[in-house]
Amino acid sequence: MGSAMLVDSHCHLDFPELAEQTESVLARMRDNGVTHALCVSVTLEAFPQVRALAERHSNIYASVGVHPDYPDVPLITEATILALADHPRIVAIGETGLDYYRIQGEREWQRERFRTHIRSARRCGKPLIVHTREAAEDTLRIMKEEGADQPGGVMHCFTGSWDEARAAIDLGFHISFSGIVTFKNAGALREVARKMPLDRMLVETDAPYLAPVPFRGKTNEPALVRYVAEAIAQERGVPLERIAEATSLNFFRLFRIEQQNG
Repeated sequence: MGSAMLVDSHCHLDFPELAEQTESVLARMRDNGVTHALCVSVTLEAFPQVRALAERHSNIYASVGVHPDYPDVPLITEATILALADHPRIVAIGETGLDYYRIQGEREWQRERFRTHIRSARRCGKPLIVHTREAAEDTLRIMKEEGADQPGGVMHCFTGSWDEARAAIDLGFHISFSGIVTFKNAGALREVARKMPLDRMLVETDAPYLAPVPFRGKTNEPALVRYVAEAIAQERGVPLERIAEATSLNFFRLFRIEQQNG
């Protein structure tokens, strides 16, 4: 396996595909040199399970937020987010953002919800996890208007152009690459991964989704983040260790996690 130690910066271990097998998922992480994972919240309803995973396992962290794909959930307030974020295992706000691909019609509620998350992140000083799909222009505009550069954060599962990556980096954000970077038709995304400043890069699985090649179509899990890092290393012509070390360091710095040795 080599000595490359990796971190999965975005996964959903509480989703039904993975929830029943936490112990074996953690064992396969260990076997593949994946030391830590961030389990990301998508609804407040499921948040207690997300938090419980982080409380039970010292190498799992959690976030709090409501994903833009859920129109029919109660209005979320800053007060609610801040109360739930006030916990040592909650290291980020999100995932939040805009999704114009899945949600048709009137979307102002989505933009308002995104603003609420950004304001919460500014108030508690925890970084944002941003999901954006077919909504790059509005996403970046709202991030600028609401001062998202103050808490900073990550554009998760990035699939955009180099110009979009550049704009997010200029706002102090990190760019996270998922298994999509291994897909045959993702040449443009690999080019972004090649141009990226290494000190702003993260890797993730978005498990249980987006399994990298050669597991495409199967259930994804944090152990497979290694294939994402390998694809980027290959694209940049550097050893896997270089990508692993940089992305792990970036993770601990961004989410302000003290690295315990041993």
